[in-house]
Amino acid sequence: MNPVFYIGILVVIIIIALIVILTFIPIGLWISALAAGVRIGIFTLIGMRLRRVIPSRIVNPLIKATKAGLDVEVNKLEAHYLAGGNVDRVVNALIAAQRADIPLEFERAAAIDLAGRDVLQAVQMSVNPKVIETPKVSAVAKDGIEVMVKARVTVRANIDRLVGGAGEETIIARVGEGIVTTVGSSIDHKEVLENPDLISTTVLNKGLDAGTAFEILSIDIADVDVGRNIGAQLQTDQAEADKRIAQAKAEERRAMAVAKEQEMVAAVQEMRAKVVEAEADVPKAMAAALREGKLGVMDYYNMQNILADTQMRESLSKMNKPDSTQGIDKK
Repeated sequence: MNPVFYIGILVVIIIIALIVILTFIPIGLWISALAAGVRIGIFTLIGMRLRRVIPSRIVNPLIKATKAGLDVEVNKLEAHYLAGGNVDRVVNALIAAQRADIPLEFERAAAIDLAGRDVLQAVQMSVNPKVIETPKVSAVAKDGIEVMVKARVTVRANIDRLVGGAGEETIIARVGEGIVTTVGSSIDHKEVLENPDLISTTVLNKGLDAGTAFEILSIDIADVDVGRNIGAQLQTDQAEADKRIAQAKAEERRAMAVAKEQEMVAAVQEMRAKVVEAEADVPKAMAAALREGKLGVMDYYNMQNILADTQMRESLSKMNKPDSTQGIDKK
């Protein structure tokens, strides 16, 4: 075989070996760290590869922290990365806190980052406070008039309470509760319109930022509108409800009266039926009396004359009785 062929194969093997080595061992990253004055061993970088840590995610933030004058250990950065944290964001937050003269340690920043909060944004909010605008809060004064208030809350992040502290939703809810309480304690809605700063002063003095990740700097009333007359509406609804109750009771009484009247009609009809039945028995009794000789013929005729005379008197009394409808017509 030609020796040139073996030399070519050897060169290819060497190139492949160099590619594999350079891929596994970040020589370029190690050189960049040395050029930036960061003392990190090549075997440390190899160990990162073995621990499935991307070396650039550790070395680049380490270079940034070293240039900013921060003393951060590689092991802490690597541990934070393995815990699922964002190393670059933590280092940026530490640099921002150092520039703003805010005391912030790496452990505190890492804990805030692992808690799911943006530690860099928190540091920036500590320097530049944030304005939270609440939705329109509806409250009712003692005179029954609805007042709708919108407020702007200026807050600053509290680094010490970021872990375990409540968020913006709690601030908005507490401010809304304070607005409702303040407006509800006002005798007249005009007091709220005349002195809207009374709301902000009262709400601010309640210490609404306790247990939250923020510090309330000011509460400003942005808008105050007059809404419905809730008191009059409630009175109208109450009157309507009372009317329905009265109508139901009247209907109940009417139904009872109708039932009683029907009972009376049934009783009268029953009595009439008994009278008719009794009248039907009279001729039978008279016939029996005539047969038995207890009633004479003349007695029967006298009784008939008395009945005829009674009917005649009733007819005459009805004819002589004045007609009320005729009197009305004559008038």
